[in-house]
Amino acid sequence: MDIAYIPSPSTGVIHLGPIPLRGYAFCIIIGVFVAVWLGNKRWIARGGKPGTVADIAVWAVPFGLVGGRLYHVITDYQLYFGEGRNWVDAFKIWEGGLGIWGAIALGAVGAWIGCRLRGIPLPAWADALAPGIALAQACGRWGNWFNQELYGRATDLPWAVEISAGPNRDAGTYHPTFLYESLWCVGVAILVIWADRRFKLGHGRAFALYVAAYCVGRGWIEYMRVDEAHHILGVRLNVWTSIVVFVLAVIYFVLSAKLRPGREEVVEPDASGGEGGKDGKDGKAAVGAKDNGKDKAAVEAADAGPKDSAPALAQGAVTAADLRKPAVDAEAPEADKS
Repeated sequence: MDIAYIPSPSTGVIHLGPIPLRGYAFCIIIGVFVAVWLGNKRWIARGGKPGTVADIAVWAVPFGLVGGRLYHVITDYQLYFGEGRNWVDAFKIWEGGLGIWGAIALGAVGAWIGCRLRGIPLPAWADALAPGIALAQACGRWGNWFNQELYGRATDLPWAVEISAGPNRDAGTYHPTFLYESLWCVGVAILVIWADRRFKLGHGRAFALYVAAYCVGRGWIEYMRVDEAHHILGVRLNVWTSIVVFVLAVIYFVLSAKLRPGREEVVEPDASGGEGGKDGKDGKAAVGAKDNGKDKAAVEAADAGPKDSAPALAQGAVTAADLRKPAVDAEAPEADKS
């Protein structure tokens, strides 16, 4: 009797004329747009300016892609530098293979550069983007479905994914670990949004919560996978990575809450129009014009002497103390001026 299952695409690429549209890349692009869109909404809600998240993402995304690929190639080097392998395949990112650990680590370096250039704190930006990153991972995991990769053990469950025969894989139905992780990431995003609203997380704690929650799910999902991987003490490398990163995220969360409680009151100092306006220029111009107006009124009042000082004083341009000194000097004898 046939069992229910999730069918896999017969191909992971669709050709639009001479242009190949790859499902894996398409899923990653959708994820980036979702992360930037949600991050921008959260950044504005915290007092930041529209567009800041996207400007910094211009730095973070390329760094993240390079970091994700480097982590994958380093930890699975036998796929590219083993016997009978072609090292050029290490650059074929469209065939799959991005390690989230490397993507987050090097992406953070790119984000740090962007934040430094904009003069804003990296932890605040990371907090705004945290649930969006989780949703981006949820979208990106469907790229594994297009490539028929990263599935789990064989199963006859109704939600099993059908895998066709191919290089290094046997036809059958398997646990759709890509689906499990995608759903888990959606749950992580919801958790971070709820916790951030409920407890007003700040100074990087929303991001730390995302990291810790993701690691919990990644640990048990990774344990189900059957793809080739390095093992340490009989446990897959990525399981160990999940454990270590989880501990570090929890330590950061606890220490941050003790050392820097509460949330940042200002995430982008020049975002408000009260004193800064756009890039702080409008506010400075207004203050300068105001000061120049006072100086001009003071000079005119001083030149007018005591006779014409009343109108200026009535307008609040100068004080009585400012007018008194020129009047006394004007009536002083010549001997006092020598």
